[in-house]
Amino acid sequence: MKGIVLAGGRGTRLYPITRSVSKQLLPVYDKPMIYYPLSVLLLAGIRDILLLSSPQDLEQYQRLLGDGSRFGCAFSYMAQQQPRGLAEAFILGEHFIGEQSVCLILGDNIFHGRHLSAVLQAASHLEEGALIFGCRVGDPREFGVVAFDTAGNVLSLEEKPREPKSSYAVPGLYFYDRQVVQIAKQVRPSDRGELEITAVNAAYLSRGELRLKLLGRGVAWLDTGTPQGLLEASQYVRDIQERQGTYIACLEEIAWRKNYISCEQLTRLGEGMPNTAYRKYLLSLVEDRRT
Repeated sequence: MKGIVLAGGRGTRLYPITRSVSKQLLPVYDKPMIYYPLSVLLLAGIRDILLLSSPQDLEQYQRLLGDGSRFGCAFSYMAQQQPRGLAEAFILGEHFIGEQSVCLILGDNIFHGRHLSAVLQAASHLEEGALIFGCRVGDPREFGVVAFDTAGNVLSLEEKPREPKSSYAVPGLYFYDRQVVQIAKQVRPSDRGELEITAVNAAYLSRGELRLKLLGRGVAWLDTGTPQGLLEASQYVRDIQERQGTYIACLEEIAWRKNYISCEQLTRLGEGMPNTAYRKYLLSLVEDRRT
């Protein structure tokens, strides 16, 4: 399965912070925001990843992440000239996707939880149809909303409805089979002038090929698109890391634990960093395994 991270958009809800920098390069506590969606893909076992962003920001992502080899992955990059909707990611990434299934994750979504890795690995084996997730939220009017029956079958999908039919939002993490490119090409722009991801999901629903997985209480979904959300996400990451002594979205650690890189490679990565808590954490992982 291939992976796409959509890190474009104008970041208008974070203005003026985003006047000169891409939203997904902003820090969420001790790491760039883009590390968090990338960590989700790595946990799912997805190592061939395309990052989409605006032309003026693409070079910064390349400088930050490189070709992905230090994480045992392959990163490629493509410019999205204008933010024309989430579904455009599949049209732009047609040649990258090829004949494989694909996972799309939004660059400003953070997922964390005890059983998240198992959920992601199961989803990454998708070969037919589409899989979306549902997360209970306080005010679903700000999100895409999914309604479903007692058996978990999807009944309807709505984009930011005034009167939601359920309290479950669809977070920015989607798994699709190879049909998604052709489906996206058939989507017509919405009233907002965008190719909506909800239209793609609705097409799968009409075919009877859309599955829903609810994220339970053990999984946190954080939206970092507003100043308050960005602050709350940073506080969440800080609290978890300080209390548990483990890092969230540490790409080097995930790559090492998934055997994408060796102990020797992890050591070299750590030793090549400045003398920070991040460096000490990476080196401690190897030391703990050796003792």
